[in-house]
Amino acid sequence: MFQGASSLSLDAKGRLSVPTRHRDALLAQAGGSLTITKHPDGCLMVFPRPEWEQVRERIAKLPMSAQWTKRIFLGNAMDVEMDGTGRVLVSPELREAAGLTKEAILLGMGSHFELWDKATYEAKEAAAMQAEMPDVFKDFSF
Repeated sequence: MFQGASSLSLDAKGRLSVPTRHRDALLAQAGGSLTITKHPDGCLMVFPRPEWEQVRERIAKLPMSAQWTKRIFLGNAMDVEMDGTGRVLVSPELREAAGLTKEAILLGMGSHFELWDKATYEAKEAAAMQAEMPDVFKDFSF
């Protein structure tokens, strides 16, 4: 399970360094093979390849009424490999889609990560903190 937030910087070639605390798990779980795709909320999702393959199968089975959603997730998915120093190249198309330039936030979301442009994430998080809690959490107790 991946959790926690990490501030990252993309280098001039669009590579990011996977935080050390996640590298061993990604190597053990996926041999360093990852898949990155768009999310409609404006971020990118980063999956260990075996996890992506399960998600991909579920998405592929969606009905024709979800064709655009399928295009967003499946049509933009790119397979990448961590290099020997734990870096991953994010394609120019995916960087542009998420507005990634230099500063980014990598969020552990359990089975995968979300990769956000730092300023975009901070603005959306601030708005969410001011908004009313979703109904699903109203009876939730910590």
